[in-house]
Amino acid sequence: MTQQLSRDIEPNVSEQESKFIKARRQVAAIKGFYIHLFIFVLVMLGLGAINVAVGRPWWVLWVLLGWGIGVLAHALTVFGHTSRRIADWEERKIRQLLSER
Repeated sequence: MTQQLSRDIEPNVSEQESKFIKARRQVAAIKGFYIHLFIFVLVMLGLGAINVAVGRPWWVLWVLLGWGIGVLAHALTVFGHTSRRIADWEERKIRQLLSER
């Protein structure tokens, strides 16, 4: 379905180029996740150090929980089944917008 959509949008793009574009997007998504994870770890280490220096209460756990859920959702989007659902939705939306023109 993705290949057909790519050909509908850009008829001059070959199947090989379409696969390359799709792979490039996937690599960009994975890279974005790893950057997000790296920043999360750095900030949590910093906040954890501040919280240890200040002492109780352990407010850093709330930050860890909230942001951790965001990192988990990002991972599921990039590596899980949700990425396929999102891609299907994107294809449907693009087709809808193209048919309105």
